[in-house]
Amino acid sequence: MRSILIPVEEHAVMGAVLETALLLARKFDGYMEGVALGPDIAELVAADFSLSGVVLDDRTRRDFLDHGRTFFETFMAANNIGRQREDAASPSFGWLSDTLVSDNGIGEYGRIFDVIAIGRPGPGPRQPRKSTLEAALFESGRPVLIAPPFPRQTLGETIVIAWNGSTDTARTIAFAMPLLTRAKDVVVLNIPGPRLPGPTEDQLAKSLRRHGAPARVVLIGEASKSAGAALLETAAMLGADLLIKGGYTRSRLRQFIFGSVTSEILAESNLPVFMAH
Repeated sequence: MRSILIPVEEHAVMGAVLETALLLARKFDGYMEGVALGPDIAELVAADFSLSGVVLDDRTRRDFLDHGRTFFETFMAANNIGRQREDAASPSFGWLSDTLVSDNGIGEYGRIFDVIAIGRPGPGPRQPRKSTLEAALFESGRPVLIAPPFPRQTLGETIVIAWNGSTDTARTIAFAMPLLTRAKDVVVLNIPGPRLPGPTEDQLAKSLRRHGAPARVVLIGEASKSAGAALLETAAMLGADLLIKGGYTRSRLRQFIFGSVTSEILAESNLPVFMAH
């Protein structure tokens, strides 16, 4: 995981996103590229938002760009991270020119990166937008690293895998293999309730051990809590600092109607989540 794309936007979790991305970059001597995230003008106009006239203003666009770049570069300087060099043997950073990129643009540009780091979506104007997560998750073909509101001190020391037998989770695990093989502890958790047909938790753990990952199985018993709450509680008890979860096994429409473990984790998780679709 040598390349990390970081959409930079003015929200309350931006500092935690950068801290989380830096933890990942330090593990792999990775390159972090910042890009200014701004409103998609065409989408705003189509949705009849009153802001559409404002974002067309060149000065407003320049403010988005300048603020994002200054915030990003100040963080890198404070952490002694240098600019990208071809022979760099330590974490480095770069910035995508003077370009304001929309959510859809993040999904497109993210296809050439190993992972996209974003904040956990939340309600309110000062929170990361769910549309950014969905564009990165569904349009890039790459995994996303979702930072919680408050950054952790470590990343990938104790990893929990939410296993439900789905192809989405299998794909996410494949993307996460560099992290899994470096972890001190990898715990495969079952998700309570109905599950898809496929390999068991023990079979997954055995497969991971073949790759050198220290995998073991912990079963979550039936509880009065929801599956998502039980999973997050167990992860906290295990001291996990990263959760691996497939993204949206059901269609987004069915998620909206029935709810889901994924939606609950995105709303409540206080640890970083590594997710792919």
